[in-house]
Amino acid sequence: MVYIMDEQLAKIRSGDLKLYALEKLMPADEAVSLRRKYIEEETSTDLSAVGSYSIPIDRVVVRNIENMIGCVQIPVGVAGPVVVNGEYAKGSFWLPVATTEGALTASINRGCSAITKAGGAEVRILRDGMTRAPIFAATSVAHATEVARWAEDNLLLLKTAAEETTHHGEMIGLTTYVVGTNVFVRFEFDTKDAMGMNMVTIASEAAAKLIEEETGARMVSTSGNMCCDKKPSAINVIEGRGKSVSAGVFLPDEMVASVFKTDAKTLAEVNMRKNLVGSARAVSLGFNAHAANAIAAIFLACGQDPAHVVEGSNAITTVDAVPGGVYVAVSLPSLQVGTVGGGTTIATQNACLSILGVAGGGENPGDNAKAFAEIVAVAVLAGELSLLGALGAQHLAKAHQELGRGGSK
Repeated sequence: MVYIMDEQLAKIRSGDLKLYALEKLMPADEAVSLRRKYIEEETSTDLSAVGSYSIPIDRVVVRNIENMIGCVQIPVGVAGPVVVNGEYAKGSFWLPVATTEGALTASINRGCSAITKAGGAEVRILRDGMTRAPIFAATSVAHATEVARWAEDNLLLLKTAAEETTHHGEMIGLTTYVVGTNVFVRFEFDTKDAMGMNMVTIASEAAAKLIEEETGARMVSTSGNMCCDKKPSAINVIEGRGKSVSAGVFLPDEMVASVFKTDAKTLAEVNMRKNLVGSARAVSLGFNAHAANAIAAIFLACGQDPAHVVEGSNAITTVDAVPGGVYVAVSLPSLQVGTVGGGTTIATQNACLSILGVAGGGENPGDNAKAFAEIVAVAVLAGELSLLGALGAQHLAKAHQELGRGGSK
């Protein structure tokens, strides 16, 4: 066996055997082991820890990653339980969170405790649509205008072309934008339980080809960055992308005092001066304390695309001091989540989705992804409550010191 590996390593070094082609020649575990051995020799690095993993990888090397050499493990904890009063997620949930940031799970957990004691958070999905925006080159401003108008006037034709590429996706609208001779067509799709980027890319390309044929415009790229995927953008804050969801909870004065060691007036002032004024002065697209923390931790645990934390962090936290307490809410206009496809099929991530009861497709297509979005929004709310409370009580630095961890928000 050692002789065979040495022989194969020699072929890799000579270029006769390509790293990316190993899975075509041998079982996945053997291919990963051989590739890892080669990289160990090339970099003089011990990768034995990376080579220790429990997930079945036959599907992973086909669907999730290329040139695999092993797995990087991230600690997974739980926060909660937290009561969610949504339209799709109803009940008490333990939140799986994957992070290397000490104190984060404890922070979310404290917020969950407050939400549950208050009877739970109410959550609503406001909008649901994944976007892709091809860009076309026209010959003149007049031609560009004609292209945009044709697309707007022929929605049903474009919808038919797009939906011929998918059994699950549904085109629900489009918006056009003209910049000189550039025409952007921002298609929007209901992707059911999938996050849906692959789905909408393929469907949008089919629709774009019809626009080319009918208008004479030249499609330059399937994505023209008006989508806007994995980048901070005002359009996603305003128009939404993926799930647009809001979660809120009323906390009575006595609970604010007992759980967070502060009061409603202080919570409202911290939020206004930090999350609203501070973010505005910094020209931030996120008017929140640390929404990305909870989103990233749940995304990593549950097999979501971590790059979509960019759009997810476009959250706005509001705090209303009301008679008898305070109403705290988070609004996430562009939360991209799915419960089928992508990383959700990896065994460990699928197990975390199962903790939430949303793994796989819903009985009604789309229900599981919507339920998951509601749960993520409540996790964000829990994190915001906890950090605002810590800041209001001047406890943030103390908490990090006591837990022996650094960090800043």
